[in-house]
Amino acid sequence: MLTVIATSPRVAPGLLSFEAWQALRSASAVLAAPGHPQLPALEAAGIACRVAEDLNALPSDQAVAWLPAPGAEPPLPPGARLVRGSFDLPGAHLLDLVAVMDRLRADCPWDAGQTHQSLAPHLLEEPYEALEALESGDQRAFRNELGDVLLQVVFHARIASERPDGYTIDDVADGIVSKLVRRHPHVFGDVTVSGADEVKRNWDAIKAEEKRSLAERPGVPAPGEPASPSVLDGVPFGQPALALAAQLQRRAARAGAPGDLARLDGDPGGDDIGGELFRLVARARAAGLDPELELRAAARRYRDLVRAWERSRGC
Repeated sequence: MLTVIATSPRVAPGLLSFEAWQALRSASAVLAAPGHPQLPALEAAGIACRVAEDLNALPSDQAVAWLPAPGAEPPLPPGARLVRGSFDLPGAHLLDLVAVMDRLRADCPWDAGQTHQSLAPHLLEEPYEALEALESGDQRAFRNELGDVLLQVVFHARIASERPDGYTIDDVADGIVSKLVRRHPHVFGDVTVSGADEVKRNWDAIKAEEKRSLAERPGVPAPGEPASPSVLDGVPFGQPALALAAQLQRRAARAGAPGDLARLDGDPGGDDIGGELFRLVARARAAGLDPELELRAAARRYRDLVRAWERSRGC
């Protein structure tokens, strides 16, 4: 009787399922692929294991447990049973990306030469490519573009880890996990909310308290940073202008700023295109629309019209 024990390369050696340990301890012979990561764990558990290149080395008259190379779906000879020795948790494949990034940083001249500054343009380009794929309705393309966005996070964290005062991808993950837990007390604490609107209000209140705590720390504000915290702190001014205007207005509205502030921006009687655009953003928000997405939709419609016009002229 042959028992094939499939294992994951992303799970620490020795962390096997109960069924797998039972099969290993009850087998007359245990064989494993060369270099199998479970070999030290089996030796520590007192299980004798022989290294075998393939199934041809398996004795036919014994109860045998076979550990093929981890990861790939192992072949099942006739009459064999499959036991899952270890399972990937959700997110386990992120470990593969971290490992690949480490390898590229060490062995690829291009990847090794990149810096935060040289990669900076991709922090803008990749999310826009993901947004374009989402708008196209092609979920496969969207999935691929999300991978490119994720690569930027891992790449920057890998570069940062090389500095004496740097951080790792685990520090990045720990930071966002801590923030999410802290700002969702209705999920991870004992706070009760009535709905999504109250969740947003709590989020803003917790965020404001975090900023107040930072402002109370000893030290001098960074150059260009206001001495007192503002609801607009942290708004990135490097984003597209329509998105920037919408985010500024959303932040101000959450803080209780009068809605007519946006409409009063600029000089209504003058030739102030910027002010007029800002007021159009306010109109879009009042209608429950995202001005950036609305303009993108208009741009796509215009693209289709131009292409139709070109076809009509035989271009």
